[in-house]
Amino acid sequence: MLEISGITKNFGTRRVLNDVGFTVAPGRLTGFVGGNGAGKTTTMRIILGLLTSDSGSVSFDGRPLSASDRRAFGYMPEERGLYPKMKVAEQLIYLARLHGFSLAHAQRNADSLLESLDLAERANDPIEDLSLGNQQRAQIAAALVHEPTTLILDEPFSGLDPLAVDTVVGVLGEYASGGVPVLFSSHQLDIVERLCDDLVIIAGGEIRASGSREQLRAEHSANRFELLFTGDAGWLRETPGVSVLDFDGGYAIFDVDDDATAQHVLRRAVDEGAVTTFAPKHPSLAEIFKEVIA
Repeated sequence: MLEISGITKNFGTRRVLNDVGFTVAPGRLTGFVGGNGAGKTTTMRIILGLLTSDSGSVSFDGRPLSASDRRAFGYMPEERGLYPKMKVAEQLIYLARLHGFSLAHAQRNADSLLESLDLAERANDPIEDLSLGNQQRAQIAAALVHEPTTLILDEPFSGLDPLAVDTVVGVLGEYASGGVPVLFSSHQLDIVERLCDDLVIIAGGEIRASGSREQLRAEHSANRFELLFTGDAGWLRETPGVSVLDFDGGYAIFDVDDDATAQHVLRRAVDEGAVTTFAPKHPSLAEIFKEVIA
């Protein structure tokens, strides 16, 4: 378990993180989302010891995170960080050897990752000769080659086409299923929603929401309904206790104050026409994101 607690960070007079705290559980993929400048990269760098916080702590399995712990982490920065003229396989073997792996072990890990990430045919190509998407996959392989205890990935899906995204998702899922905590940031909310088990939303240097995907959906859909019927739903706008979010003739998405109001709306809709749909509306991650940062 990786736990971030009460992290505050200032750059001069500008506060970039304010009491940031969340957990990354073993065997779960945690999506870390926020706009540009929200504080995602700064938080990740503090976790990795690349920056120091002004207050707060980072712990691993209930104890302060040590340098030894961090050396066993796998990190993929948003910026490209591999040696451009070194061949892909040589690069991975070199990095594994730096972590104390034998040559044979490093070779096995490199070969396995190149196969899993569909890079085996490019194993002997220099990094600089790869497409941007393949460079991204090589960078992901570099974060995994030493069998990390925890994964911290900054925008791992940037520059990947849909097929490559599926490939990377499969590899990360395998690591998580082995008990590795995985924290990754991304601007691609559709991918985060499909992949992650848990979500952390940050804006303005503060955590606005965190929890499992199902928990956040439930919290933000408890009083939200979708209605589709053959009548005209314009009367919803005048109904006490109802806040209309979307409306088009006989279709509406709306929030209600309580269950009694929802039942009143249903009875009125039945009186007005044939009801096709009346059900709780589960928001997408993009909708939750917009709601909590507003």
